Amino acid sequence: MNNENIKNAKILISSLPYIQKYRGKTVVIKYGGSAMINNEMKQSVMNDVVLLHTVGINVVLVHGGGPEITGLLEKVGKETKFVDGLRVTDRETVGYVQMVLAGKVNKTLVNIIQTIGGKAIGLCGIDGNMITAKPKDKRLGFVGEITCIDPTVILDAVDKGYIPVISTVGCDKDGETYNINADTAAAGIASALGAQCMISMTDTPGLLRDIGNPGSLISELSVKEIDGMIESGVISGGMIPKIKCCADCISAGVENVFIIDGRVPHSIIIELLTDEGLGTMITR
Repeated sequence: MNNENIKNAKILISSLPYIQKYRGKTVVIKYGGSAMINNEMKQSVMNDVVLLHTVGINVVLVHGGGPEITGLLEKVGKETKFVDGLRVTDRETVGYVQMVLAGKVNKTLVNIIQTIGGKAIGLCGIDGNMITAKPKDKRLGFVGEITCIDPTVILDAVDKGYIPVISTVGCDKDGETYNINADTAAAGIASALGAQCMISMTDTPGLLRDIGNPGSLISELSVKEIDGMIESGVISGGMIPKIKCCADCISAGVENVFIIDGRVPHSIIIELLTDEGLGTMITR
């Protein structure tokens, strides 16, 4: 008897309790970072998404596309500026943002999912008035702060068996378009859907106690510990808004939020369907 086949069978059986836990439940995945740029990693992530969907988990994929936007702006000779980690977005730039996110990036991901046997539909926050927004800060131009999320169009897609792939642009009641931070949008969507969990893919192993030491990973963190860790400097820089988005999810009723390393092949499957896990889990 082939020992490799026995090993593979045992791996599948060991994932059964986790499949049962999440089957029929909604998992929101915020997809970004290096995993969006590297084609091999992109394929790995989409395989994970299709596998989860195939075993009966309702996957909602929310994506950004910062490097793609920056690349286009460079091609058209437009300078990229950031304030507090957010891209300054004038009226011309927001058109490019919409073109890249709702067009090229979104449809590329949908296409990859479908070529490996998944059933996906591309959406953006404008569709069905999913993401309503207002200006976040006059210094940022057309960067939006979410005022309302209507998940109806997402629920309709899931009900019909699709994997919704959502780009993070929104609009206001007057039809103005806004660039929405992907972490913020994913957290809001997870909350509005009453998701079982949210996964945030990053370019770090998770939350580190010492940013220079990958071995200092904090594997579990409760919401009540967050303020103290910000004050002590353990949570700092760009991790502060990411962690606050995660805390908002938990406060809204999402059971768990995972911050995982998108550079690790099949990190989503390792986190959700194995005993091991690999990132930081935020709990109530």
